[in-house]
Amino acid sequence: MNKKYDFETIINKKGQGSYKWDQMYKIDPNIADNIVPLSVADMELKIAKEIIDGLKKYLDSAILGYTGPYESYYSAVIDWLNRRHNFKVKKEWIVCSNGVVSAIYDCVKAFTKEDDGIIVFTPVYYPFYSSIKNNNRKIIECEMLKNENNYYEIDFEKFEKLASDEKNKLLIFCSPHNPLGRVWKREELEKIGNIALKNNLIIISDEIHSDLIMPNYRHTVLQTLSDELSEITITCTAPTKSFNLAGVGISNIIIKNEKLRKKFEIEQDRSSSHVFAALGYKACELAYNESEKWLDELILLIDKNQKLVHDFFNKNFVNLSAPLIEGTYLQWLDFKSLELSNEELKKFMNEKAKLYFSEGYTFGKNGSGFERINLAAPTWVIKEALDRLYSALKEVFPEVCK
Repeated sequence: MNKKYDFETIINKKGQGSYKWDQMYKIDPNIADNIVPLSVADMELKIAKEIIDGLKKYLDSAILGYTGPYESYYSAVIDWLNRRHNFKVKKEWIVCSNGVVSAIYDCVKAFTKEDDGIIVFTPVYYPFYSSIKNNNRKIIECEMLKNENNYYEIDFEKFEKLASDEKNKLLIFCSPHNPLGRVWKREELEKIGNIALKNNLIIISDEIHSDLIMPNYRHTVLQTLSDELSEITITCTAPTKSFNLAGVGISNIIIKNEKLRKKFEIEQDRSSSHVFAALGYKACELAYNESEKWLDELILLIDKNQKLVHDFFNKNFVNLSAPLIEGTYLQWLDFKSLELSNEELKKFMNEKAKLYFSEGYTFGKNGSGFERINLAAPTWVIKEALDRLYSALKEVFPEVCK
């Protein structure tokens, strides 16, 4: 692997307000300094040098007042989406938001009414549920089908039935899928689009992981499939997942349909969710214009790490699995054969193995018995985590160890 970038150094975030590190220390205040949490989806890696150096230079002359998007910012976003995804976007389609989750909340309020049904393919990223529940809408689950190889596919027969119910107005779609790591095939996307068009569903397509695609796979932006589909789709994008910039608070919501865009902007006004993030705009611009080689190298690291986990499970365990991912930097680990409750599995991981993953049950009831590991960390961190897992399982559940 090219050694231009430092993907080996860990920065200890104790006492710095890091959400996942604080969660770990809350559970175990005396945990050893070498334990790194692998839960929440931000990276345990240093940010691209091009972004750091660019922000330092910017701060030499910047005034951090109320700041909105500007021409070179729009150009960076438009060029990136075209270059990486063949997604041709016009400036007026772009609406900035503090984050994709806040944008989804605004979409739910803008495009549905209380008690309307909103379809989600489960298991899925847990803020999808909260955006529905907290706004007094109804969660309509379309559970995905899993084959014997732990490969998930959409239950299109059930989806079509749910979509045909006039009470269900919206689909919140995760592409690539978190936590399953699926990159949807073009024919799958076409089926989703055709069902939505046939039944007048609006689609929120959360594509925040779309830059994080493993070698030999290709992400297709849903709304690029047809003009008709682009008129009913809100595409959520951001540099924050790809470049580890969640703390700068910037995302780009692509809404071609003017009526839908106006409704979304009105809802943003109601919640006063305006983006004045001077550093966020600049960080996004630097990421898209200067840091592409860092991202390409990162993807090779993620692919290396996921194969390490996959091969480790195959070599050392029986009836536990870690299927390879196609996109994201999140791998879905199957521990169902341990037959532990949600709390028992969490306790085993935290207390016995000193592992801090994202708990599968938080992604929906069909996530019970699973754990989601964050692969965006130095390979040596992943290796140490796997060794701790094996030692703990060998002691408590020797029957699943080879």
